[in-house]
Amino acid sequence: MNNYNVKIDVSEIYELLGSFMVHTTKKWLQNLDIGATWSTEAEAGMPIELRARFAEAAQWPFLDFDALYALVIEREAEENIPAFLDRLLTEPAEQLLERISSQLPDLTQEDVSRIQRDYTPLLKSWYTYYFKNIQHSIIPLIEEDATEKRELLLKMDASALVEYASGGLVVETPLDLKTVILFPTVHNRPMNTYCFYENTLLIQYPVDVPQEQEDEPPTVLLRMTRALAVPDRLKLLRYVADQPRSLMEMERDLKQPAEALKHHMVLLRTAGLLRTHIGEQFNEKFSIRPDGASELQMFLESYLRL
Repeated sequence: MNNYNVKIDVSEIYELLGSFMVHTTKKWLQNLDIGATWSTEAEAGMPIELRARFAEAAQWPFLDFDALYALVIEREAEENIPAFLDRLLTEPAEQLLERISSQLPDLTQEDVSRIQRDYTPLLKSWYTYYFKNIQHSIIPLIEEDATEKRELLLKMDASALVEYASGGLVVETPLDLKTVILFPTVHNRPMNTYCFYENTLLIQYPVDVPQEQEDEPPTVLLRMTRALAVPDRLKLLRYVADQPRSLMEMERDLKQPAEALKHHMVLLRTAGLLRTHIGEQFNEKFSIRPDGASELQMFLESYLRL
């Protein structure tokens, strides 16, 4: 049994920040459903000097996003994007730090001042030039999904819901974990990412978006078949089929470098074929996701109309 609470959180601010993070860092872009050219297309109408500023932001510490997401968690009730950004710009740094210091005890006021100064203008520009134009199509999707997950939380064990929503993230109850916050996202599909705070785990999970053309192969089926098309990935799945394994064990036994294994695991995770186990000290191990094989058969048979 888990001894943590699960909260389903939903806000357009999460989606704004998630899309901003993907755009500035280009992290995972090659593996996202939005496509490798999305970032270039999104900034096409921006002034050249603004695009240069986004390029600079790619070099800023990635851990800054931990603080930004913590600020979203601690937002004011019913706060929308313009109100959040205005407050982020004007609220004294010591007050912003006070909001999130319990979750990020090593964060300093100087860190908060820098994040406030550097990120807020860029987030405002990102909202003006990009997000404001597409949010009408995004918000209903994340709100509908959050409603579905809240209903499931009344019927399912909390840990089972976390694994279901994230497509294979198994939280094995670290001792100091009190709250797991799940929030749905569209831009990061099919990735699920997570961030540890002092006693909270924040999980970003992908929303299922309806298939646009019925005669096209489902996106989830394409992810699965692409992931399984490489022999090394099949060997990896077979290796973790009997028990969870750490990255160090994989390197040793599969004779592959860590970077190659991480790449394989990203594709297998996004295809719903691999589980990630988070244990004590937040150590990670990986195992096969049993439902993945049955889902592959189901999607394949459904598409082929067998």
